[in-house]
Amino acid sequence: MSWFGGMDRLEKKLSDLFEPVIESMAYELVGVELTGSGNGTILRIYIDAEKGITVDDCQAVSYQVSGILDVEDPMQGHYTLEVSSPGIDRPLVKPEHFDQFTGELVKIRSTEAVLGRKNFKGILESFDGEYLYVAVDNEVYEIPFDIVEKANLVPILDS
Repeated sequence: MSWFGGMDRLEKKLSDLFEPVIESMAYELVGVELTGSGNGTILRIYIDAEKGITVDDCQAVSYQVSGILDVEDPMQGHYTLEVSSPGIDRPLVKPEHFDQFTGELVKIRSTEAVLGRKNFKGILESFDGEYLYVAVDNEVYEIPFDIVEKANLVPILDS
């Protein structure tokens, strides 16, 4: 599964299908993820809100999304629906996520090497809509947005 350019067409279709309803409920659709196969397929939907996400929020969104799935029937076979918060290692999916989390510690995996590496863990210095600028070990990497395979916030836990 990839959140970006390689996003499965079905994930993109589902995201487009769910987003208006989820946003009308005052939540943000962070992303849609399909994992597993056959009877073990999981459709995972990540939602967020300024006030945070509770179990009741997940239940409300799950109810609405289930209705959409029943009517539209976009998926073949058996699957399990999960709705959850993005967690402390929140995935960064949309361009606005990178703007929102500038200055934060991130982990990025790219599909192509940038200066000899595909994995980056550093401070997201900026995003200009085309490139992510990530400071890793006192060097700033310019990572094209269209080769980002996966990106997450890295939680900093106080001890």
